[in-house]
Amino acid sequence: MDILIERAGGVLTIALNRPDKKNAITAAMYQEMADAFFEAEKDAAVRAVLIRGNGGSFSAGNDLEDFLKAPASSPDAPVFQFLRRISSAQKPVVAAVAGAAVGVGTTMLLHCDLVYAASTAKFSLPFVQLGLCPEAASSLLLPRVSGYQRAAEKLLLGEAFDVNEALSMGFVNRVLDADKVDAFAFEQARKLAALPASSLRVTKALMKHADVRDIAARMEEEAGYFSPMLNAPEAREAFQAFFEKRKPDFSRFD
Repeated sequence: MDILIERAGGVLTIALNRPDKKNAITAAMYQEMADAFFEAEKDAAVRAVLIRGNGGSFSAGNDLEDFLKAPASSPDAPVFQFLRRISSAQKPVVAAVAGAAVGVGTTMLLHCDLVYAASTAKFSLPFVQLGLCPEAASSLLLPRVSGYQRAAEKLLLGEAFDVNEALSMGFVNRVLDADKVDAFAFEQARKLAALPASSLRVTKALMKHADVRDIAARMEEEAGYFSPMLNAPEAREAFQAFFEKRKPDFSRFD
């Protein structure tokens, strides 16, 4: 199974389980995660959600072959369901990040309440490199968290950066040894699960209240650009170069 769901100690754990593909996410996996968040909100026994990856990676982002077979052209596409549900989750969401966190593997972290990362974690936001634009409201949230110039460097250049820079940018809470990050993140989620659910829910809502409408509107705006760009010549060149294992040539495009 590519997504593993476990319940223990009031925590629902969502584990990405495609280690041979560095946990690249397919449409089916997005749907499973979206459904897991939906069930978590309804289940009173679930007090917190933990997201992690198996096999030494968090996520290499979208599985490009799967993504190109079934592009996210509808608001009801599994990826948009997942992003809406993680961004609007009322219960605390904790992430444990090790290894690669590419594209949505990084942008989903901006919707988590606590992010713990291994010293091995490496982040990148290669949307422009693929002829695309940011998603998951990252064009709004990353500048808010990290400041415009730092966000611009990551979103415009798309170059990978390490966990210490992610920590200094403000979207990682703490850096741990790779063999300790999952257990530590689970323990933090378990601590949250032991606290009064109503207090957690209200406190989170108060902190995120000003962002809720902005996030939904920005996701819609990004999607309005993303879908046409996916079919544009620049993106076709980027994806073809990826599959041919060569450097893309954008020089002929205005």
